[in-house]
Amino acid sequence: MRRFTRLFVALDETNRTNEKVAALESYFREANPRDAAWALHFLSGRKLPRTVTSTALRNWAAEAAGLPSWLVEECHDAVGDLAETAALLLPDTPSTIDLPLHELIENRLLPMRDAPETMRKEMLLRTWSELDAKERLVWNKLITGSFRVGVAQTLVVRALASVAGVEQAIMAHRFTGRWQPTADDFNHILNPNPEAGGEVARPYPFFLASPLEGNLEALGPLSDWQAEWKWDGIRAQLIRRQGEVLVWSRGDEMITESFPEIAEAGRAFPDGTVLDGEILAWQGELPEPFSRLQRRLGRKVVSRKMRGDVPVVFLAYDLLEWKGEDWRARTLEERRRQLESALDDALHRPVEIAGKPLTAIGETFDLFELEHFSPIPALPLRLSAVLTPDSWESLLPMQHESRVRGVEGIMFKRRSSPYGVGRQRGDWWKWKIDPFVMDAVLINAQLGHGRRASLYTDYTFAIWHENKLIPVAKAYSGLSDAEILEVDAFVRANTTDKFGPIRAVKPELVFELAFEAVQESTRHKAGIAVRFPRMSRWRHDKKAADADTLENLRALLRVPR
Repeated sequence: MRRFTRLFVALDETNRTNEKVAALESYFREANPRDAAWALHFLSGRKLPRTVTSTALRNWAAEAAGLPSWLVEECHDAVGDLAETAALLLPDTPSTIDLPLHELIENRLLPMRDAPETMRKEMLLRTWSELDAKERLVWNKLITGSFRVGVAQTLVVRALASVAGVEQAIMAHRFTGRWQPTADDFNHILNPNPEAGGEVARPYPFFLASPLEGNLEALGPLSDWQAEWKWDGIRAQLIRRQGEVLVWSRGDEMITESFPEIAEAGRAFPDGTVLDGEILAWQGELPEPFSRLQRRLGRKVVSRKMRGDVPVVFLAYDLLEWKGEDWRARTLEERRRQLESALDDALHRPVEIAGKPLTAIGETFDLFELEHFSPIPALPLRLSAVLTPDSWESLLPMQHESRVRGVEGIMFKRRSSPYGVGRQRGDWWKWKIDPFVMDAVLINAQLGHGRRASLYTDYTFAIWHENKLIPVAKAYSGLSDAEILEVDAFVRANTTDKFGPIRAVKPELVFELAFEAVQESTRHKAGIAVRFPRMSRWRHDKKAADADTLENLRALLRVPR
């Protein structure tokens, strides 16, 4: 635990990339594989379920520190993080024993989940007594499920690649996908053999586009580029290996169960095929809004009714593996030709599922008698169309059509480019349409997290409806550090009421919020929800009375998607 705590502190106290990577390398070279496996689990963003409620943690910390509960609540309000508050209030005693991280997790944290409250309290107090202040902070974050540290997964991959002595692309391949926090899996990830780690379920690291700024002509000859629509769905890979078909999202989640028809359609491809593409809700010839697709997310069983209500397609736009061979180093032109051929074959040849044929487009199939399947009219597979502009100028009206077509803009991909890892500038660009905007009034504020735990950085905004301000969105990004300090000072000086950790403030500050879409919602008081709201600028030139109205926002529902 001491070594893991030192790593946490080292990562938290620096913004320098090389220092973070050096700290990670040092830890993974020295740590016991059983401890390192759990450390990697948490550093990769995975969490364990909360084992102690906030109320219990607050009360037990008050008891251990000999303080009244109200004082602990006041301290929590000032600090902003309950795990950190408890660690700061407990008596500062040296640790009595260096408990291995894996033992703390496997023998204490996990058993606490189903233990009676008295046993959980006893185990928690005992652990506190054996740890020092910094170790308690890490422990508290683990038991509350709030462990976060400022390190990107790309830096973790970079450190692991250095320790294993393999290329970063290979390590990223191993790091992404299914593995458990065990010594065997950790040793497998660090296997110096570049060929190790090719299990069935392993997706490839996704290649990401960079935002396009400036004029199009700066990209060079139009003939060097392939233009496509930028789809608004779930980025995913369709993997067919060793008789299995899996669907992985860019968020590192296996989503096969949420989209069983796509997985079944994947059987139409030969073994050793991996496609990159987008999952979209689809009706007729146009995609449906992303809000429709959200109804399918997280479902373990998809009913016939749900499949009928929200039909989906996998829109393929790249080929990463073909018949067991990694094609990423080949040019986009080569990959695209083979992708077109593969899709054509899949859509025009019979496929057998459980010994029964699944025929091609134009017919209705019955996928035997599986409960969660229903007859479908065609394989839910499509090819992302390539645009054919005559000139850079002719792309302007196409881009203006994006919202009508239900897409986010246009992608540009260099025809000679390989399939990269992460956001590598130069070969893939995204030219997005301008977002919607509205002017809204700040009405509530809440303390942030991590480095912003002592500042009011999480805001609730409202717009006018029938001469009243009605909440419409929450946002926490878009301001500079100087602006955050200024807003924080305003919140503290202009608080009108408190609701737990939330402060109501005088409705005086107006901000322009940018957002991607608007939809009706029964979960929101305004009856409207906006997608991806963020602060685009502080409107010092406006007063609260100048903010937008709910009627104006509702009018955007009629804007072609």
